[in-house]
Amino acid sequence: MEYEYSKEPKWYVLHTYSGYENVAKENLENVIEKFGLQDRIFDIVIPEEDVIEEKNGKKKLVTRKSMPTYILIKMIYGDDLWHNITKRTRGVTGFVGPKGRPLALPDEEVMRLRLEKIKVETDIQEGDTVEIIEGPLDKMVGKVVAVNPDNNQLTVSVEMFGRENNVELTFEQVHKVQK
Repeated sequence: MEYEYSKEPKWYVLHTYSGYENVAKENLENVIEKFGLQDRIFDIVIPEEDVIEEKNGKKKLVTRKSMPTYILIKMIYGDDLWHNITKRTRGVTGFVGPKGRPLALPDEEVMRLRLEKIKVETDIQEGDTVEIIEGPLDKMVGKVVAVNPDNNQLTVSVEMFGRENNVELTFEQVHKVQK
């Protein structure tokens, strides 16, 4: 049987049963291992976001699925993968695309969802004061505790709910406050 392949990895969307995102991801990782697909499937992401939830008068930061029933997969597509993923992975109902065939996400959507890591040059260092400019902590100010340039991330200590809390942020989510 002749399979159709894409030349380079692209991001695709898989549909899962409601509440089965983690199960589907774990089962997909098992399928990758069992059938030796590590050279064609590179990343699996469950889209999540941090939100502040208020319950019984108390606020807390929680991670919530931003796209329930969907997981994102970076792979070099081929018809053989379609079969392995849709027929052999428990929890996956199929690909998002025409007639259940995968449709690669456009580059703009990949960037918007922050699926690809972009190397960002920054002069932010430990001890600097930064303002958060995006996300649930927008407009809060905090002190940089750690900088991880390899992951484009930094840890910022912010005062929330009457105490200091460390939050993980990307360089794009903050800007340095000039003294």
